[in-house]
Amino acid sequence: MQEPVLSPESRYRWVIAVLILAAHLCVGLNLFSVSPVLPVIIEEYGISRTAASLLVALALLVTAAFGLPGGVIAMRLGLKTAFALAWFFMGLQALSALAPGYPALLFLRLLFGLGAALVLTATGPLLVTRLRPREVLLMNGLNTAVLSSGIALSVGGMASLAESIGWEAALSAYGALGVAGTAAWLLAGQGAVEFSSTERISIRGAPSVLLRRPILLLLAADAGVLVQYTALSAWLPTFYSESRGMTLSQAGLATGILPFAGIFGVLLGGILPLVMRSPRLFLLVPGVMVILGGLGSFVMDDLTVTYAGLVLLGLGSWLYVPTLLSLSMDLVDRVPARIAIVWGSLITFSGFSMFVSPIFVGYLYDRYDSYLPGFILASVASWTLFASGLFISPSPLARNGLAKGENLL
Repeated sequence: MQEPVLSPESRYRWVIAVLILAAHLCVGLNLFSVSPVLPVIIEEYGISRTAASLLVALALLVTAAFGLPGGVIAMRLGLKTAFALAWFFMGLQALSALAPGYPALLFLRLLFGLGAALVLTATGPLLVTRLRPREVLLMNGLNTAVLSSGIALSVGGMASLAESIGWEAALSAYGALGVAGTAAWLLAGQGAVEFSSTERISIRGAPSVLLRRPILLLLAADAGVLVQYTALSAWLPTFYSESRGMTLSQAGLATGILPFAGIFGVLLGGILPLVMRSPRLFLLVPGVMVILGGLGSFVMDDLTVTYAGLVLLGLGSWLYVPTLLSLSMDLVDRVPARIAIVWGSLITFSGFSMFVSPIFVGYLYDRYDSYLPGFILASVASWTLFASGLFISPSPLARNGLAKGENLL
């Protein structure tokens, strides 16, 4: 028997929309919250930088592993249950102050990764069944902007908060939103929020959707950008404090430019394509920005160049996202099951890339006593966005030719 579906005419749908936005804010606040205090954690627990990087990377690994099967599992659980579990797992970060040591803190980060994965995989089906098409487009942009805002707030403010109340309490403070979100969802997320669909999604059908050159180019583009973005977000605070003479607060504020600039980047990325209807342009231009900005953020010991690089990198790393998501939908003729597979694959490919990148930066530092080898390799990975803009063919994209079985490249 099918569950009732909330009418797109119901005002209650905006309650669900606000809770979805809050969930994305919680993901952003906690995703890189440990990065600015890694030097303190390394000293207090006596761990290597490779081990410390797992505090960032393990959550990303869980999210990546859950990408493809996540949509299927969320719908089988029911979206009400899936979001309740997501909020609960993210809310467990509030226990960070009680963690007795590194293994316990790492376990809490793992559970956060599972909660974040449930949010990201369940949001699409929930939006499609609860909102009108134009509202879905708006929410996609707002979700990305809110997530970026959460990253900016945590990366930019964590060090100062940690100096005031201690890093353990600071981590717990960011996790408290998950506790509040759990209560809010259980109260306001009740009634007419179960997913209803007769469509079945099979992971076995994924290769027929994914093994097309345009789709693979988009997957590689997103993964490459996030290799660099994650590596720098995780380690620039430590690099600036150890190699550039900044305090932890100054280093955290500097690195916080990345997600802060990303807020403007994603908003521009959602507006400009309506005027400048060239999908290729919004792959090529951000591709150049992430290459130049990434190098500028760490190559030269000059604050002006560093800050300019951070701004450029932050804008470019988010500017392409609305175009990439829209192209991925158009390339599969906006069929929900295919969109779930493609978006799940984006989470998986990019998530694994984000998992690996801070680890290899930490490993290469332990081996060569320098952050530069890891940063340079991450910068090279970001070239995939520019390459996708070069090799993807714009005219079939404009015609949405994939739905007609056309060869796109």
